[in-house]
Amino acid sequence: MTQETLALHHGYNQEHTGAMAVPLYQTTAYDFGSAETAANRFALKELGPIYTRLNNPTTEIFENRFAAVEGGEAALATSSGQAAIFFSIANLAEAGDNIIVAKKVYGGSTTLLTHTLKRFGIVAKTFDSDNADDLEPLIDSKTKAIFFESLSNPQIAIPNIEKIVQIANKHNIISICDNTVATPILFKPFEYGIDVVVHSTSKYTTGQGLALGGILVARNGLNDKLIGNELYPQFNEPDESYHGLVYADLPFPLFTLRARLSLLRDIGATPAPFNSWLLIQGLETLHVRIKQHSLNALEVASYLSSHPKVKKVSYPGLKGDEQNDRANKYFKDGLTSGLLSFEVEGFETAKNILDSTKIFSVVTNIGDSKSIITHPASTTHMQVPADELEASGIKQGLIRLSIGLENPSDLIEDLKQAIN
Repeated sequence: MTQETLALHHGYNQEHTGAMAVPLYQTTAYDFGSAETAANRFALKELGPIYTRLNNPTTEIFENRFAAVEGGEAALATSSGQAAIFFSIANLAEAGDNIIVAKKVYGGSTTLLTHTLKRFGIVAKTFDSDNADDLEPLIDSKTKAIFFESLSNPQIAIPNIEKIVQIANKHNIISICDNTVATPILFKPFEYGIDVVVHSTSKYTTGQGLALGGILVARNGLNDKLIGNELYPQFNEPDESYHGLVYADLPFPLFTLRARLSLLRDIGATPAPFNSWLLIQGLETLHVRIKQHSLNALEVASYLSSHPKVKKVSYPGLKGDEQNDRANKYFKDGLTSGLLSFEVEGFETAKNILDSTKIFSVVTNIGDSKSIITHPASTTHMQVPADELEASGIKQGLIRLSIGLENPSDLIEDLKQAIN
């Protein structure tokens, strides 16, 4: 089936009740019916709901449907995108290990991966994802993951995806791609050999800023890379917290299974069933919305690129953009989402523009049906040191726009009066 059809139908059969909408199972616990069934489920001898911290029927439909749309084998939903990123790394690395992170990533990801995880003994090294020329020399025997974004936020840059994946596979290391901005509709990471994909489903998936959520998806065949891989003993040696269970011996997708049984179980960053239900509704229309977001953004980017007070516009879907060739190579129809950024003279100019818009709201979310304007250096990336900001292309005059579903002519008029 195509993505559009999978997003509407996969994982749910209405024959039992006739209900067209996926049911909301707003419950924390489940009646096993017998002691034997309870024991079998905890022992993984039979599958079924155990406790909503681990699994829930509504969330399971969302996981299976999202995995199908992404083209992956299995998924694990989390309470936020940050939780999904944390689980993707914590599933692979421990104290004494290191990971390699692209310089151009969301500020919250930078803080989590390079600062917070450092307190847990996991060190992050950074590389230039635009060309990845400096990536391979950073790898050593303790490197457990390579993390990057398919469309970086807020620089809107496209990495050298094939080179990153080639290097990761050469060293048998798991590659992780944050596909939040592109969504699975515009970019299909698994077609390029990426191992694990993460999303903040709080963004384009929900589409109206209604629900926090995250998800991680593992590619088909990832078990082959994990089983017997000396870099990842946690999948191949007995898990003392689970009566000596060896994940590699189980006939399930190992990456998401271990993340569920070891991390979700213990840390509890579980999505509320209601949020999963809301995200299902958003996923059903994602393919329609993301196309319109992209077309609207292209019009706005075209206008900004000719404005005398705009120093630079970053939108790969725009002809003439330095990354337009990559956009046409990797992304469906060359569309690159509703996210764009532009640079003006400095902070005061940027601040005045934010304060002058009437349709754009000053908000730090993205992917909403309503248009948003943000100054990353003073908000989403304010915790990043000034030299790191400059190195990653986030200047004081940089403004990020999340273009919504309004008529683009209205958005252009709003920017015209705000910039002048």
